[in-house]
Amino acid sequence: LSFNYDTLNFMDSAREFDLNMTRRQLFGRSALGLGTATMAQLLGADLLAQTPKSPDGLHHPAKAKRVIYLFMSGGPSQHDMWDYKPKMKEMFGKNLPEHIRDGQRITGMTARQKSLPVCPSKYEFKKHDNNDQGLWVSELLPHTAKVAKELCVINSTFTEAINHDPAVTYIQTGSQIPGRPSFGSWLSYGLGRMNDDLPGYVVMHAKTNFGEQSLFNRLWGPGFLPSEHQGVLLRSQGDPVLYLNNPKGVSRSDRRAQLNALAALNESQHDRFGDPEVLARIKQHEMAYRMQTSVPELMDLSSEKESTFKLYGEEARQAGSFAACCLNARRLAERGVRNIQIFHRGWDAHGNLPKEHESQCKDIDQACAALITDLKERGMLEDTLVVWGGEFGRTAYCQGSLSEKNYGRDHHPRCFTTWMAGGGVKPGITYGRSDDYGYNIADADGNPIFPQPTKDHWTPGSVHIHDLNATILHLLGIDHRKLTYRYQGRDFRLTDIHGHVIKDLLA
Repeated sequence: LSFNYDTLNFMDSAREFDLNMTRRQLFGRSALGLGTATMAQLLGADLLAQTPKSPDGLHHPAKAKRVIYLFMSGGPSQHDMWDYKPKMKEMFGKNLPEHIRDGQRITGMTARQKSLPVCPSKYEFKKHDNNDQGLWVSELLPHTAKVAKELCVINSTFTEAINHDPAVTYIQTGSQIPGRPSFGSWLSYGLGRMNDDLPGYVVMHAKTNFGEQSLFNRLWGPGFLPSEHQGVLLRSQGDPVLYLNNPKGVSRSDRRAQLNALAALNESQHDRFGDPEVLARIKQHEMAYRMQTSVPELMDLSSEKESTFKLYGEEARQAGSFAACCLNARRLAERGVRNIQIFHRGWDAHGNLPKEHESQCKDIDQACAALITDLKERGMLEDTLVVWGGEFGRTAYCQGSLSEKNYGRDHHPRCFTTWMAGGGVKPGITYGRSDDYGYNIADADGNPIFPQPTKDHWTPGSVHIHDLNATILHLLGIDHRKLTYRYQGRDFRLTDIHGHVIKDLLA
């Protein structure tokens, strides 16, 4: 058989055009004409009411310009770090009262246990009184305790997801079902970049001794948003970004010429088929070209002072350590990166929690405190929001055998701890509370609230993960109800159809 390649290419192009011109697309394109003009006349006043009012394009004045999100993947134990429950010592080894659990779902890992023995923390706590809402910090976090006056600790965060992948996906994307845009991608879409030579959303994975759970790139992916909004993963070994360097024999001028030719082809393709993803591809190629010079400078810590390494600890000299990631986060923030996220895995302590959490806390403690201190000394903390937390917390009861020195805890989504600092939140306070067992969200007197708050029925003092994300967006000048993207005939948003801004957290 012989082929006429000109004819074949023409047929392929015609077929591609045919596939792109579905009935839905035809009507969608037609809406840009007479229909749009008519709708503008009918809804003009309403549409104007929805536009941002502030001169910089935000829905309201922002307190924060950027976010540094320290994500403890696996579920850190609020009982052993933040949520002090002295009455649990009186119940050591006794079964968790039925009225406390109230039939709430537990995982299959403890459902077959004959009892759910109450497990108090073995660690000492100290209260840091900045005001009448002072906060407790465990001896596991001596460095973080020194910056307690900067922290806004939330002991009443909750979620519906009880297993890792749905829970991490939920808090990162607003849905337990994979496929939605990540938090950082929403920020990139809504606010854009502040530095044309660096991405608006950067992700780092810190080394850990207990890396049980996998982290999928959809957790920082764009979902159905244009791909230019996806997070860029900075690696600790080899090239910071894959394929960033030119191949051997290809000069920078050669690369520039290649990109110019490729951009011309892509623009021609976009003119013919109108696919917005083609434009996103052009932007990504241009960003990669600029990153060839900006990223190597970013990752070079030789210009940092010795006092900086003393602040963050010697681990900051080790590429990929949590301390090094925190130091790089500050450098990224200085250079105008809008959203920086550090994932630290290994917090899933089903057994031997003391050994694992002592190691994990040693990894993060000094670096968390150093990051806050460093930002404050540079005058950046006031417009940088630092967020710390995991996908859920740990149970008040023990999983497996129990002793005063060793124990494990199962997943607990009903009540756990997150904290924020800087960026317009109230410093030195604790918000929300749990009952005497740290099991349920409680009222001001410490009595469990029944029924427990849900995402559909908000209760003062509670913070659903949609509320947390709504509050973070608010601090960045965004009304979470208005940050939407139309996909498959529906307007989507990070907080779905839920979420309240927790105004008591705002300075």
